[in-house]
Amino acid sequence: MNKNGYNLRSVFSLFSSDLAIDLGTANTLVFSHGKGIVVNEPSIVAINKNSGEVVAVGREAKDMLGRTPGNVVAIKPMKDGVIADFKVTEKMLTYFIQKAHNRRVLVHPRIVIGVPSEITPVEKRAVQDSAYRARASEVYLVEQAMAAAIGAGLPIEEPSGNMVVDIGGGTTDIAVISMSGIVYSRSVRVAGNEMDESVMQYLKRKYNLLVGERTAEQIKMEIGSAYPLEKPLTMEVKGRNLIEGVPRTVTIDDSEIRESLAECVATILNAIRVALERTPPELSADISDRGIVLTGGGALLKNLDKRIREETGLPVSIADDPLASVVLGTGKMLSDFRLLRQVCID
Repeated sequence: MNKNGYNLRSVFSLFSSDLAIDLGTANTLVFSHGKGIVVNEPSIVAINKNSGEVVAVGREAKDMLGRTPGNVVAIKPMKDGVIADFKVTEKMLTYFIQKAHNRRVLVHPRIVIGVPSEITPVEKRAVQDSAYRARASEVYLVEQAMAAAIGAGLPIEEPSGNMVVDIGGGTTDIAVISMSGIVYSRSVRVAGNEMDESVMQYLKRKYNLLVGERTAEQIKMEIGSAYPLEKPLTMEVKGRNLIEGVPRTVTIDDSEIRESLAECVATILNAIRVALERTPPELSADISDRGIVLTGGGALLKNLDKRIREETGLPVSIADDPLASVVLGTGKMLSDFRLLRQVCID
């Protein structure tokens, strides 16, 4: 009997349509039970203003950023880790959920979604409603930092302190976790997007050069850093000259971009310092042994780990797959319901 019961269960899990979603400001990732990550695309939707129809979602829509004709707008429905445009988020979620299920329409999945830790009740409601409208049967919300810690493989169930810093597109989530619970968590709305914005402003101030979001992001990824590099890097940047109004190319080096990112990095470092100050002493001792784990796309900023190590004197490591940590952690909860019950936000 027991064996058959098990078989039945595994047959169910084969057809299981449960999904874990990391609804990010910059990228949305979807993890399907038994399949792994099935969607990893930018959180952008291109919409035809006249008809209200969705022209493109995800990667295709990102290519259109700053390049669309008047009747088509590329919208980023998430701002600072929460929903800014309700209708568009719903369309985006519906599209990604269907894509995860190979366009099967009748599926009503259980969905676990990662959200920033300082999310307000109204914002929480917005996320849940969007998921229900996109045909979910049950929706659970989990704090991103918690999900990131699980995804990064930290031993969160033990009674010892783990500190995780998840730097995403809209928010940086910092948490100290022990015994499957969050001892301290803080979310600052300075992360990848804010860095891109700083790069844009810096080039405008220093070179009178206007560049778009996509270019700013590329600059940050290619030559951005938080601490001096061993080998200096340079990059040619194309944009529009503000004074003459014509396209111009400027060569910039890593120290300039480091200067432009200084304020954002300082804000993140400050939040880490505050978190360390607020941590109970027993757990502080654990953190000084184990150190801080960085996850999220921002963890890929060159030498950020070095800079944090320098400022805090603690060991700092980067998760194996920082961009996917949150969704992998959320995905683990799909198969471990007990863990999900412990960590989900009511």
